[in-house]
Amino acid sequence: MKLTSSSCFVLSLAATALAAAVSAAVVFDPPARTALAAVVYDSPQGAGWINLLEGGDLSKHWNTTGNWSLKDGVATLTPRPGEKGWTRWSAYLWSKKTYGDFEIQFDYMVQQGGNSGFYFRVADVNDPVAQGIEVQIYDSASQPASRPLNDHDSGGIIPSVPPKKRNAKPAGEWNRFHITSKADKLSVVLNGEVVNEVDLAQGQLAKRPKVGSIGFQDHGLPLSLRYIRVRELASK
Repeated sequence: MKLTSSSCFVLSLAATALAAAVSAAVVFDPPARTALAAVVYDSPQGAGWINLLEGGDLSKHWNTTGNWSLKDGVATLTPRPGEKGWTRWSAYLWSKKTYGDFEIQFDYMVQQGGNSGFYFRVADVNDPVAQGIEVQIYDSASQPASRPLNDHDSGGIIPSVPPKKRNAKPAGEWNRFHITSKADKLSVVLNGEVVNEVDLAQGQLAKRPKVGSIGFQDHGLPLSLRYIRVRELASK
């Protein structure tokens, strides 16, 4: 078939449009893959994980009288006027479920001077300091590097076990904890580095309960949490 000049012009326009469409698709594809990679990165590997912030409703998995809110996947503590200190036990964010051996991953962000903690094996939520174990959350990055680490630095175990290294990011940045408690062996990973490994059957910790609630401390200071995922582990 012989093509006229007008037919050639139409075909040329079509080819140009097709090339543009293909080019746009190629340009769009990498961001799409990057976004997917971010989702995968935020999801811990393996089966049995439960998202404790799912559904946009804290009351599904948690109990609290504190001023906690959940929006866009981020749980935020905004203390009310006059709320200070850490002995307002019911204001903590307490799990409705109890756990023995477990694994948990979550991100936290504190403000300057921030202080909180992740509690586990809490047999009595009205006496968590004596009836549980705490992994400290703290604005450790603001402290002088020359100051010796203690159990109140991020990754420290209360009571009495300081972290092995400093690895907390500055206030206003997200930090990631991955905590595993199995057969009385506790591993604490902060921002990809092991900062504590503790035998819970030794010392003061040996007297603590073996099963209990998990939770986050209301210290009367702002705190943000996201990607809280937990799974139970077989005892053997």
